[in-house]
Amino acid sequence: MSAQSGASILRQPMSVWATAFAAVVAFMGIGLVDPILPSIAQGLHAGPSQVSLLFTSYFLVTAVAMLVTGWVSSRIGGKRTLLLGLALVVVFAALAGTSGSVGELIGFRAGWGLGNALFVATALAVIVGAASGGAESAIILYEAALGLGLSMGPLVGAILGDWSWRAPFFGTATLMAVGFVLIATLLRNTPKPAVRTRLSDPLRALAHGGLSTTAFTALFYNFAFFTILAFTPFILGMSPYGIGAVFFGWGVCVALASVFGAPALQRRFGSVKVLHLSLAVLAVLQVGIALSGHIGIIVFVVLAGIPIGLNNTVFTEAAMEVSDAPRPVASAGYNFVRWMGGALAPYIATKLGEDVAPAVPYFLGAFCCLVGMAVLYGRRHHMRSLERVDADHAAHGAPVTA
Repeated sequence: MSAQSGASILRQPMSVWATAFAAVVAFMGIGLVDPILPSIAQGLHAGPSQVSLLFTSYFLVTAVAMLVTGWVSSRIGGKRTLLLGLALVVVFAALAGTSGSVGELIGFRAGWGLGNALFVATALAVIVGAASGGAESAIILYEAALGLGLSMGPLVGAILGDWSWRAPFFGTATLMAVGFVLIATLLRNTPKPAVRTRLSDPLRALAHGGLSTTAFTALFYNFAFFTILAFTPFILGMSPYGIGAVFFGWGVCVALASVFGAPALQRRFGSVKVLHLSLAVLAVLQVGIALSGHIGIIVFVVLAGIPIGLNNTVFTEAAMEVSDAPRPVASAGYNFVRWMGGALAPYIATKLGEDVAPAVPYFLGAFCCLVGMAVLYGRRHHMRSLERVDADHAAHGAPVTA
């Protein structure tokens, strides 16, 4: 990343920083429960696969709700959609802290997922529209918020979870309420689109070969990603602080790779080659986790943050740029497909780890990375429109290699 582009990322309106702060907290909610999964299982007398449904309900509702985010925002405006999403997260995160059974907690996490979908899908469009420095800077800022949220979530979950497994949920509700106030006061009312989004538009957008290729490759990638996130806490055998420290290191790698690694590699090699590289590295690291002892598992989990960070940025930019669909519509269709991987992986991986062997989920995750690479290679002709994006990257840095 050049000094000029780095400066443009930091010179943003207060409304962008307010939205980015709320995005950090929203992404914290993903990893927040990681350090306390064993504590939740113990406190609510549930098994690992039951507790993994906290992720499944959250991401399943998030995925389906992505199909209506554009419909909602095109009718009430981006700012009101953000505030509606934040309000739902505040309510359901607080309710999650009051849960008396794992079933109640799963249900409240589903409501949380609805609010998260409304916020996350709209936040990206708002940041891209309001940020200075163009779409590339906005997407990097968004991915930096994602990485920071993923890294801080386990740390906050560990600190608060050491007091009570309920505390992280109340903490998230409080932080999201702060984000609500910031966006309500600092973000100007965003104009409604000239053309209202139809409910079918995100699915219609997936008819584009490039967007569907990006989305389905990301589905397999997300399966591998959330296998690590959801199942690993159960095999680490550590306290909430220990689990939180491991995933904090992982999240730092995600953030650094997203902000610094991905743009540099895209300029040098191009988006598609970076995706192949990062999926291959993630597959190797998954096998490493499967075959390692305790120390090796920690090392490989932390290092897995690097290809995950690369993937997050490149996939997001590809989804935004590969088709001619409006960005909110493309984002909704892409996220609908890719979050299905996040919904399926936690329960399937944890069930396999319980019933077969702890190494099996990671072998499956590695296989999903290879399937994603195969989809990307087999449909590579649909990804040629990304060459324009790579040319823009090259114009601001090193040339893209052949």
